[in-house]
Amino acid sequence: MSSTFGHAFRIHTYGESHGGAVGVIIDGCPPRIPITQDIIQQALDRRRPGQSEIVTPRKEADTAEILSGIQDDLTLGTPIAISVKNTDQRPGAYDEMAVKYRPSHADYTYDAKYGIRALSGGGRASARETIGRVAAAAIALQVLRTHIPDIEVLAWVKSIQHLEANVDPATIDAATIEGNIVRTGDPAMVELMIAHIKAIRGEGNSVGGVIECVIRGCPPGLGEPIFDKLEADLAKAMLSIPATKGFEIGSGFAGTRLTGREHNDPFVMEGDTVRTTSNRSGGIQGGISNGESIVFRVAFKPTATIMTSQQTVTSDGQNTELQGKGRHDACVLPRAVPIVEAMAILVLTDHLLRHRAIHH
Repeated sequence: MSSTFGHAFRIHTYGESHGGAVGVIIDGCPPRIPITQDIIQQALDRRRPGQSEIVTPRKEADTAEILSGIQDDLTLGTPIAISVKNTDQRPGAYDEMAVKYRPSHADYTYDAKYGIRALSGGGRASARETIGRVAAAAIALQVLRTHIPDIEVLAWVKSIQHLEANVDPATIDAATIEGNIVRTGDPAMVELMIAHIKAIRGEGNSVGGVIECVIRGCPPGLGEPIFDKLEADLAKAMLSIPATKGFEIGSGFAGTRLTGREHNDPFVMEGDTVRTTSNRSGGIQGGISNGESIVFRVAFKPTATIMTSQQTVTSDGQNTELQGKGRHDACVLPRAVPIVEAMAILVLTDHLLRHRAIHH
């Protein structure tokens, strides 16, 4: 069940990077949720390759085909299947990788686990697998908004290598993020980040960074007390995204430098509502949302595919070198923003439906 995520709202993704298609099967979506082809397509267009001058040039329209579970723009309550065909396949570009393990890729570990692997484009380890997640989240968001109309899930590029954006999670808006090809929330950093990515790509190299995400308007009470804490499920969701290396919420690791007196969030009443005067908890306490904004950050490593020669070994145990070639993102972060949002939406939807199950 390694390709299945969620409990009440469950998704199962399928497909390899250079196979016939990738997609998702969604189980547990409530009936009569309004959903159109355009809603799904708009979500997929935000993560597709070839969308700007700083991402991989692979040309894929990523056109979604709804195979089941939706009729007359309404969900039926039955399993929803969505498929996206791969059209720009170049398996020949991966001939060298068929016998040589790419450093920091999943080639060796997939061989170690299964004794066989998809040789082109990383197979299931490719970020192309995330198409199914983004499509499913487009539907999940409609479920969320049915019950929590004012909820917002916004992610942005917080940093690229040493370049850090100054963004206020309380005021950032989608128009600012989508108004630049880096998808950062700080207009002052846009050109610097673009120039840095281009310079690194020109060297045949890559860079990583941090994506920050805020969930505004989440009601208190979502999350389970022990193993399925809301932040634990968010962490699992984020670290399941290719190229991720770290997760922190609220004060995160920086909170370890504070004392309890400095770190605690004092409670205060605002009318009939329990609020906190600070939000170092990041909107979650005891694994359950407290009604404040949920703020977390996800670390992404430099893209493993680089255009320079690297030391490696062959599948039969010989030392060798791998020559850099193929199509890649010199920095994955701009395209990872909608994926981070998608995984957060899937976690929230799952926990919302679980919460409603015990209260209805």
